[in-house]
Amino acid sequence: MSSARHRLAWLPRFKRDYRKLPAPLKAQVDQALLQMEEDLRYPSLRVKKMQGGQDIWEARVTRSCRITFNLDGNLITLRTVGEHDVLKHP
Repeated sequence: MSSARHRLAWLPRFKRDYRKLPAPLKAQVDQALLQMEEDLRYPSLRVKKMQGGQDIWEARVTRSCRITFNLDGNLITLRTVGEHDVLKHP
């Protein structure tokens, strides 16, 4: 996990999930995405690799909201966003 600036790519599912979020949560997701671009090691993100060997990572937006993503060098491919249960189908 590099500390260099990252690029974000949004999968269609992420875009759909994002559009469904309430405005206050979208603002928090936007802030988390900015932090992810700058430094995946930012403490509040609590980035970790998901169990299961699919090379999927998760980042914390709030206590109950998560972002799932793939990481390939400096490219972050955003997979899903939403309440903690998105982790069941990342």
